[in-house]
Amino acid sequence: MPPSRRHFLSLTAAAGSLAAFGCSPSRPAPSAPSSAGSSRARAPDPGRPGGPARPAGKTLLILGGTSFLGPALVEAAKARGYTITLFNRGKTRPHLFPDIEKLHGDRDPSKGDGLKALSGRSWDAVIDNSGFVPRIVKASAELLAPNVKQYVFISSLSVYASHTTPSADETAPVGTLSDPTVETMGKEYENYGPLKALCEQAAEAAMPGRVTNVRPGFIVGPEDPTDRFTYWPVRVDRGGDVLAPGAPSDPIQIIDVRDLAAWLIQVVETRTTGVFNAAGPGEPLTMGGLLDACAAASNARATFTWVSAQFIEKLGGEPVDLPIWAPAEGETRAFHLRSAERARKAGLTFRPVSETVKDTLAWWKTLPADRQAKLRAGLTPEREAEVLAAWRARGKKAGPP
Repeated sequence: MPPSRRHFLSLTAAAGSLAAFGCSPSRPAPSAPSSAGSSRARAPDPGRPGGPARPAGKTLLILGGTSFLGPALVEAAKARGYTITLFNRGKTRPHLFPDIEKLHGDRDPSKGDGLKALSGRSWDAVIDNSGFVPRIVKASAELLAPNVKQYVFISSLSVYASHTTPSADETAPVGTLSDPTVETMGKEYENYGPLKALCEQAAEAAMPGRVTNVRPGFIVGPEDPTDRFTYWPVRVDRGGDVLAPGAPSDPIQIIDVRDLAAWLIQVVETRTTGVFNAAGPGEPLTMGGLLDACAAASNARATFTWVSAQFIEKLGGEPVDLPIWAPAEGETRAFHLRSAERARKAGLTFRPVSETVKDTLAWWKTLPADRQAKLRAGLTPEREAEVLAAWRARGKKAGPP
């Protein structure tokens, strides 16, 4: 866990999203636009179980498309028969998708050719999974407004100003900035959530009634470049004494990248607009349940030592990085209890957590040895041993009850 809860709220959500869209970090600003609460989902085609009828000759533009959520979107759209175009700088994994049209430029219209490659082109819909600054989202949304029918913006649960009310929905207030022209994330990523909220509003202002603002929680699963969720199945698979944070009952919300991508394509097909929290899984998940799923997916023998949130927060020295988890008390007590009922009613479904854990671990084991040598999130073995030793020493000092 980072040095402060404020740091936790901003960095865990913002840093992960930036990497993933790059990309569940895996925060109400001015009130959401009037259409923000709407959900005009069309019922699935009863003649084709599992989703709407296959589109005929539909076209999709993805702003980004080559990191984590992007490839998952491409695969989901291809499976539904879309003709896809990617727009990006051509710097991240340019070898991907050689059979798909790629347009190169910059999201910032003031840099190089900017958005020039998009001028005069038309698509049925655009999915923006690389927008972080309202000025830049405004530029793309305004340019595309005459030529696309729907703008899907990937926002974040980090937009919300507070995480203390269980089951809060999309009508909860979003964070604000004293200076809305700021374009930096801030030292502790404190601007990330409010900037995302302003991006949502910029898209809606450019294309009123035609925008879908999707607020995912922690996006997880195979190919996650952040290692936030991956840390847990990998750590449990290593075996031994695992530092388990908080209590087994602490809530956890995540969404498998494949479930999110499939639903986003459904949202495009049904022309569903409005604001949606995208947080799963389908059944309530706890930290204990997550670790049990990790143990079930592994052949290693691991034991769990539960270390209280209060102890972790007050522990000095190097930060205790325990990704995904948040203390189920104080400022973060409802961090993993956001309502996603609106998205569920619009067709969002979730695979079992056990499947996500199993697939993530299997993917991890296919990576090169140098990539596996050091996780990008979570505790090093040395730091974990230090914290566990300190926890045990505290218990000995306290003596018998």
